[in-house]
Amino acid sequence: MIETKDLAKHFQVGRGQILHAVDGISMKIQENEILGLVGESGSGKSTFGKALIGLHPLTSGSTIYNGHTLPTKFNAADHLKYSKELQMIFQDPYSSLNPRMTVLDIVGEGLLIQGKVSRNDVKEQVADWLGKVGLNADHMSRYPHEFSGGQRQRIGIARAMIIQPRFVVCDEPISALDVSVQAQVVNLLEELKNDLGLTMLFIAHDLSMVRYVSDRMAVMYLGSLVESGPADEVFFHPQHPYTKLLVEANPEPDPASERLRQHVPIAGEITSPMNLGAGCRFADRCPQAMDHCRTVTPKTTFVAANHTVNCHLFDQA
Repeated sequence: MIETKDLAKHFQVGRGQILHAVDGISMKIQENEILGLVGESGSGKSTFGKALIGLHPLTSGSTIYNGHTLPTKFNAADHLKYSKELQMIFQDPYSSLNPRMTVLDIVGEGLLIQGKVSRNDVKEQVADWLGKVGLNADHMSRYPHEFSGGQRQRIGIARAMIIQPRFVVCDEPISALDVSVQAQVVNLLEELKNDLGLTMLFIAHDLSMVRYVSDRMAVMYLGSLVESGPADEVFFHPQHPYTKLLVEANPEPDPASERLRQHVPIAGEITSPMNLGAGCRFADRCPQAMDHCRTVTPKTTFVAANHTVNCHLFDQA
């Protein structure tokens, strides 16, 4: 359904300083699948998600949606055209909702912008979608500050889904929520995906949650893709040294086992994303790094069916 080819997004920071937020990512997301995207904070996950649907102009590369190459920089007409099919659920339910708008206005705004229904019909559809996300019609006249974090995220989900998009970027939709609410929101997203035939990019820190919700998993480090494959395969049989360390750092669900487990922290500090050169970006922290890891950019290698890794340990002889 959607594919990127060498997608890059850089930001100019000060004089001559270039921040490589996303650097040359190529991936495909098939129709009606959930691709989980994981990595440490600052790895470029959210920037990639926004660039994928036109919220950030591309520095280079391209995005192909249903066989059509999207503009590298969206204008107002492009946003109007594609926003009815490409939507995003934002990370922070406290800052992503306009505090001066009622729930009716927040959720129904997309319908009015797209001209899909008349103003008189908006109320009925908003009430219907509030019910689908676990709220009720009485909430329409209220403002965001009157809701809990989980309820606000449900409002954000309803806002994205009401125009019935085909592809949705879920940008860490559970990270700001209590653990007791996270499972509810994830189950809701799965239900909507199955009912509506949605395709999703699910961005998160929690590898266990990503494995649970995703069909495939991709791992980012410092703007680059290091590993991707079927979710269970990547989680239970990680190949890249960074993915292995991420999985080892993932907490055990059993508190007793977690207390007894020996933690292996990822050594060193993340490299500055400014003016990056060639070489593997994980080399300075990798326990298996070789000399040429710091000078030669690793290529993509298949280690199993549909399972790829970008690491010199897997270079073909």
